[in-house]
This record gives sequence, structure tokens and C-alpha cells, in this order.
Amino acid sequence: MQTEQKIELYKALGLTDYEYSEIKNRLGREPNTLETYLFSAMWSEHCGYMHSRKYLSRFPSGGAVSHGENAGGVQVGEHVIVFKAESHNHPSAVEPFQGAATGIGGIIRDILAIGARPIALLDSLKFGKITNNFSKHIFDGVVNGISHYGNCIGVPTVAGEVSFDESYTDSPLVNVMAVGIVKKDKIRSAKAEPNKTVIAVGSHTGRDGIHGASFASKELNENSKEDRPSVQVGDPFIKKVLIEATLEILELEEVQSCQDYGAAGLLSSSSEMVYKGECGLDLYLDRVHLREADMQPWEIMLSESQERMLFIVEPNGAEKVLNIAKKFDIPARVIGETTTSNKYRLFWHGVEVANLPPESLAEAPKYTLCEEEPEYISEYKKLNLNRTTSIEEAVKKIVSDPNFASKRWVYRQYDHTVGTRTSLKPGQAGAAGIWIHEEGGVAGLAIDSNGRQVFLNPYEGARNSVWECCRNLISSGFKPLGVTDCLNYGNPEKDEVAYQFVKSVDGIAQACREAEIPVVSGNVSFYNESPERRVFPTPTIGMVGYVDSPDKLLKTAFSTDETVILIGKQINDDSDIGGSLYQRVLYDFLGGEVDKTDVKLEKQLEEIIFELRDKKLIGGCIDVSEGGLFGAVFEGIKSGNTGFKGNLVYSNNAEKALFGEITGRYIISTANSDEVTKKLESQQIQYKTLGLCANKKIEFDGYSFNTTELYDLYDKSIELEMGR
Repeated sequence: MQTEQKIELYKALGLTDYEYSEIKNRLGREPNTLETYLFSAMWSEHCGYMHSRKYLSRFPSGGAVSHGENAGGVQVGEHVIVFKAESHNHPSAVEPFQGAATGIGGIIRDILAIGARPIALLDSLKFGKITNNFSKHIFDGVVNGISHYGNCIGVPTVAGEVSFDESYTDSPLVNVMAVGIVKKDKIRSAKAEPNKTVIAVGSHTGRDGIHGASFASKELNENSKEDRPSVQVGDPFIKKVLIEATLEILELEEVQSCQDYGAAGLLSSSSEMVYKGECGLDLYLDRVHLREADMQPWEIMLSESQERMLFIVEPNGAEKVLNIAKKFDIPARVIGETTTSNKYRLFWHGVEVANLPPESLAEAPKYTLCEEEPEYISEYKKLNLNRTTSIEEAVKKIVSDPNFASKRWVYRQYDHTVGTRTSLKPGQAGAAGIWIHEEGGVAGLAIDSNGRQVFLNPYEGARNSVWECCRNLISSGFKPLGVTDCLNYGNPEKDEVAYQFVKSVDGIAQACREAEIPVVSGNVSFYNESPERRVFPTPTIGMVGYVDSPDKLLKTAFSTDETVILIGKQINDDSDIGGSLYQRVLYDFLGGEVDKTDVKLEKQLEEIIFELRDKKLIGGCIDVSEGGLFGAVFEGIKSGNTGFKGNLVYSNNAEKALFGEITGRYIISTANSDEVTKKLESQQIQYKTLGLCANKKIEFDGYSFNTTELYDLYDKSIELEMGR
């Protein structure tokens, strides 16, 4: 009877027969009930990365600082800009406000744990079509959750992206990136050492978030609403003081290491610290400060209550840590000590209730994924659009589509200037800018993804996503320095998803090697699907760049009487434009080949953009991406509140010329067109003079549009749908 109960328990907790057998082999015995709970959380996909860890080692990390810690970074002078992206997809699907808010809280703690002060937030958000009432509800709740939490803790949300597609209807993607700064010699590790004191600092532990890691490791279905208890509840007001308390505690010489309570709470934070430090740990669970007095050991270990940090401290420094917590009116308790035993032991009122080797928890099995190309890849490549619509209708549909239209409804809810570091605000440039006063320059921040292209060609689509993020930084004047990623896919146990994941990892790795930038940190989110649909494979790329002087920043705004020039790859009738927005918006269609990045050209363009920038020859600059050539020109003149007159159609296919998303292209405006074109010709860089910025109208190739009408469609599209 007891054996049957154990079988029912491990299966109910999501462990497979193979995994349970592996646990018994590693322990040389059957785990007890509490230990089974521990393994179910640590060997969940969300914590154990069983389907992805084998492949993430393909990312280049040379040059990254603190790679392998809670967050990584890149060095600028004596400081390190620390950054990381994570997902909170499943919680946001069932409780959008708290799901998004606690996503912010979690990523902030990752930055905080290595000793960095959080200075900026970015988000990448994907929802179903905005005309769908359920998607509208999720969208509204997520934006409210991000704005509430970020605004309350005083960290500005400075950049992001928002997309809408039917594939994200049941499984919205809520990816958040946090950025912090720390002096290199102040960086802390999460590696524990033996014979130290373990101190829990922060909110009381409750039952919220229990099984959160397991919840994020399975597909959503009609019963997912019942998983609301797995969604954590954040408190940004406690987080604000926890940030200050943590930074002050980490100034103490006696503090050896720090870890935040993330997925699987006290279990993951404590076991990972001792595993990294190759030591043991004795935890006394009855000493943990609780919100609910009748909690059981497994609940205490798996709780994902927010706003908690774990510190490993020299015994003679414990009182100092407790005093700092007391000063900030934050609960804190000594709950254990590290040992030389290499055993992870839990005690409950003096009785040992679990005894495990730390590596058995931390080293979940690694699965090998299918890399065989699914049939749909070759089938979709053969699909081509043979339909056309009027250019007048196409232009209006593009500018009013919520994927292209102004995201003002979103970012006006965020406080993007709190902290006084924001130098490039949302909408001013391809990337955000954050003052790094400590070094005299500005950090560039960008986040990008393109699930449509990755669906059609996982390798090239993911590779293009990295280069697109690079171009956003370059077009704003920043030199790209490093990458974080948040990899969002369906069920990896299905061959189609497995192929998409592995090939896009390879594409990202190749692009980073080409751009000579490291992947400093990242996150994987699987099981983003329901019985009805699966999300597009959506690797989100977060990137940090730097420029040594604010005088070198570039904005998107074009000015009246400036000449508009296309620099880079030219389109022709054979150009590949698969996965473009115009396919999806005008025809609800995807097909064809994805354009491939030309690395040699990208590096030439980076050099020439910076040379023109330094010579003060650029008025406005924007890279060509979603919306194609027309989209880039439109955004430039919209930012400058001007118009345009010239020629944009230089292909037999006007739609392809206007809306095709070809890589390796920038649009600049300049008051010195002769000098610019001479420089381009001398370096044998392709270019095309498109026209002149003029007032009131957009006129090209015989087409004429009233700017007032188009700007109105662009500005109000999302606001009208959301009713405010």
C-alpha cells in the first residue's frame, strides 16, 4: 500500500517512471515523501532545464562577467553592466496582473543577488489578436502589473516590444529584462562555503506560489485556472526596502554569498548555493519565519512567496546582517549552517526529515532532442503570395496594425524617467539609453524577437533576431557588447518543437560569434501551448551596448528639408521576404524564404554609421525591420513630425519593395547628402537616395497620403481597441 502511494505521489508531482528510477539509483534507496517533493520541483523543466541544458553550452560566453551566476554582465571601465531576461508566461496566462508583477520582482532579485543596483527594465510581450476579448484582458492585466510593480520600486521601464498573433492566444509570453550596475570588485557569487551561517531575509513564507516551478513545466489547458495558487503575489513596497537592505548587507565583509528565492523558493536557492560551493547544508525549517503557522516542511521548501533573499555569512557577521534587516523593518532569521558533509539535510523540530547529496538535486537528467527537420519547414518554403492589394489600403493597414502602430498606450503607463538615468526615452530611438554616470557614457538597451521568421526558418530567423537587436543599438549610436536571451517554445517532447529549439540555439550562437559578443545569461520557457495551439518559436534577444559620450547618441527623428538615404542591401525581385508583417497583416499568411543576414555587410554598415555619426552627418537614423522600407521611413518622419516626397518602389513588386523585411539596411536623414554619398561611394557601400523630408504629406511613386490621417491611425490604433 505504501509503495502504491509513493507511485501515485511521484506521478502526481510530474515525475516520470524513468526519472523516479534515476532518483532511486542515485540515492541507493527510495526517497521519502518530502524528498520526492524536492525532486519534483528541482527536476521540473523550469528548474532542471532537462531538455535544454545540453544545448545551451553552445552559446559563446567569452568576455562575459559573472557568467553562470544569477545574472551576467559586460565590463565598462571599472563597472559591470549586469543584465538578464526571464519569462513569467504561465502565471501571466492565469493571473495576468500578479503574473507580470512577480516576473518583474523575480528578475530584479537576480540582478540584486550579485550586488548590482537595478537601474532599468525592459519587456517583450506577446498576446493573441487584440480584437480577442480574452487577449485584451491579458494584455491589460500584464501592462498594469508591470507598471504597478516597476513604478512602485522606482526602477524605470525604458524599452520593450509588444506583438499580437493568434498563436499567443492561450499562451501569452511575458519576458522581462532587468539591468543593473556594480563595480567589478563588488560582485558577489552564489557559491556557498562550509562552516558559515545561513540567514533568510525578507517577507514571511506563505503558501503562494507552491508548485510554481512544476506549473511552468507543463502545457496549459482548460484546468489551468485551477493553478491560480501557483501564481505568486508580489509586494513592491517591501521590494523597495529589500533592495536597499540587500545592497547594504552585501557591503559587509562577513557576507560570503547571496541568492534570491526564485522558482522552487528556499529549495532551489539553498541547494544550488551548496552545489556550486561543493559543501553541505543543514537547514532548520521550524526557524523559517512563516505567514501561516500550520505549514508543512514540503510547503516551506517549495513556497515561492516573493521578496526573499538568502545569505551565507561568517558566523561573526550574523548579528550585523540581522541588525541591517531590523533597521529596514524587514524580517530576518538564522535558519541553518553550511557544513563539510556534502549532504543537504533538512530538520523539522529536531528531527532529520531529508538527507540528500546536493548534486542529486541540482543535476537533473539531460535529454537529447530530435534534430530532424519537420515536414512543415520545406512545405512553407514553397508557399508564395501571388495576390496584391492596393498600396493605399496596404499602407493604412500596416500603420494601424497593433504590431506596427504606436505603443504609447503601453509605455505612458510606465515611469520611464524615475532614477534620473534615462537619456533616450521610449519611441525616441531604436534602443533606450541609460546614463552610466560612473563612467561618463551611456548604455544602450534593446530587446527583440521575431517568432514568424523563426517559425519559417528556426536557424536563420533566430540569427536574424540577434542582428536586428544589434542594428537597433547601432542605429541609436551604441556599440553592441553582450546578449541575454529568453527562449520561448512549445512542448520540447514533440519533435517539431525540439527541432525549432535546437536550430534556433545554433542560430543565436552563430550570430553572437559573428558579432563577437557573448551570451552573458538567459532563460528557457517550454510548454507554451494548449490543446488548440502552440506559440511561434520565439527566442527573445536582450542586448546591451555602450557609447562613451552622450554627444554620439542618434535618434529616429527626421527633420524637414533633410535628404533621406537608404544604406545597405538593395531589394530586387528575387529578394526573400518570408515572415514579414505585411504577409501576416494583409493576408494572414506565412511562407517563402527568410532573408539571410550578410555578416560582412553588417560590419561595414556599423563602421559607416559610426563614422557618419562622429562627423555629425546624420540627422535621424533607423534600421529597416518590421514594416519594411516604408515602415522605417514612416517612423522617421513621424518622430520628426514632418512629411516625405520621393521614390520608394524600385522593384516590379511594389508590396515587396515597400514592406519586405530585408536585413542589413538603415535609413538616415541628412542635411549634407553630397558629403554622405561621397563617403558611401568611396567605401563601396550600396545606397539609394529616396527623397526629401517635406511638410504635411507622404508622397512616393505617384501615391499620396495625408500625414494627419496616417499619424492618427498610427497613434490611436491600440488606444481605440483598449477603450482608453
